[in-house]
Amino acid sequence: MNSAKELLIILISSSLVSNVVLSQFLGLCPFLGVSKKVETAAGMGAAIIFVITLASAIAGVIYNFILLPLDVTYLQTIVFILVIAALVQFVEMVLKKFMVGLYEALGVYLPLITTNCAVLGVALTNVQKNYGILTGIVNGFATAVGFSISIIILAGIREKIEYNDVPKPFKGMPIVLITAGLMAIAFCGFSGLL
Repeated sequence: MNSAKELLIILISSSLVSNVVLSQFLGLCPFLGVSKKVETAAGMGAAIIFVITLASAIAGVIYNFILLPLDVTYLQTIVFILVIAALVQFVEMVLKKFMVGLYEALGVYLPLITTNCAVLGVALTNVQKNYGILTGIVNGFATAVGFSISIIILAGIREKIEYNDVPKPFKGMPIVLITAGLMAIAFCGFSGLL
């Protein structure tokens, strides 16, 4: 049984200290591609929160109640990819039906959640650290919140950078990569929390 203290430590650790983007460097494709505007970054963050949290729950249940008892844990990666792909298709259908503007703004990056290594990384991390279902869900949610925090911060900075006089060699992606690097250094300051 998990205590509230252990879950709080996982929540803080996964969202800030071991940020999936800024310290583990997973999920960089949508992090750099969708962070041009805060609105689309927030939409991608919400989609990632939904997909990673639900994928952590479903992957935990499948792993603990199907793969382990049948002793077919070697299939975990394939099963997790199928679960993630199904969830992303569900999110894509919902956004296309109810939030057309966000669906169009996310563009190609929405289907790329399926191959986003952050989503698969969380499911595999939950298995490697022997997290139970509840702990895995908390870890997944916290990781997704950390992803959302970092992509929204980068989007806000990128919106401000557009109005600054950036030297020609640094315009575009170079200044974005420098900014992401500085954010990673800043997030290292959270390591003193735990």
